[in-house]
Amino acid sequence: MQTFTHGAVMWNVECPRQRSRVTGVTMAGFDIRDLDVLQIVPHPAVTLLVEFGEGSSVIDCAPGRQERGSVAAGPGLGSGGAIRARGEDIKCVQVRLSPVLARAVLGTPPAELDGAVVPLGDLWGREASRIREQLADATSWQDRFALTDALLARRHEAGPTVDPEVAWAWQRIVVSRGLARVDALAAEVGWSRKRLWSRFRSQLGLPPKRAVKLVRFDHAAHRLIAGEGAARVAADAGYADQSHLHRDVMAFTGTTPSTMAGEPFLAVDDMAWPLHRTAAEPVYRAGPPAR
Repeated sequence: MQTFTHGAVMWNVECPRQRSRVTGVTMAGFDIRDLDVLQIVPHPAVTLLVEFGEGSSVIDCAPGRQERGSVAAGPGLGSGGAIRARGEDIKCVQVRLSPVLARAVLGTPPAELDGAVVPLGDLWGREASRIREQLADATSWQDRFALTDALLARRHEAGPTVDPEVAWAWQRIVVSRGLARVDALAAEVGWSRKRLWSRFRSQLGLPPKRAVKLVRFDHAAHRLIAGEGAARVAADAGYADQSHLHRDVMAFTGTTPSTMAGEPFLAVDDMAWPLHRTAAEPVYRAGPPAR
């Protein structure tokens, strides 16, 4: 277990030694004694927080609305900088789940999350309680990862798949780091732009244009965290100019690029997910699905 320090807060972080049996799933374990207010920065994945300790996190979703304990959240959660997390004695396995897999694993289309935080028990029923008990009883983090992975694999195998055209379009967006054009994607799979928008939105939880912006933002944000200059990042990441990057960062986080670069939510990524955030996406054929 490694220790991530940010200000006065220390996070204990553990990573799986084995890759998930389901491509598109990555995990990390967190043990945080006292989590000060943490801004949630949007990420292009469905996030599952599976808690098992005596403490609990509190997610402030909106004025007067909170969620505690194990939750699921759709891609892009935190847009606008309005979502905060805090808590004491938090122990959890955090799962980042490709939107392509989320429909099967969650048991509901990601679109129904609609950028919200949903209690995991609402989606999994008693299975959410069982995995919490199993994680608490486990004697090591590697055992906890294995238990979580087995559950995710079982649900994935039993659940529905997304259209291959949608899966292929998502992969192209990820591989291009958000530089793919929606019109070109629609043309390559032989669909109209309207049809691609509708299927993509209903099956992955966000429309393709927003997916492009979110993946591009995520790539740029982590380069800013690494200390690269905003002008260089803007040019390489496909923004029209530095002002365009600034506007995107403000839209997604409610803060400036320099302020965002100090957020621990992003800074811990290289420790918690050392194999990179999008490297575990499912791989589909090189060309679009046959029409």
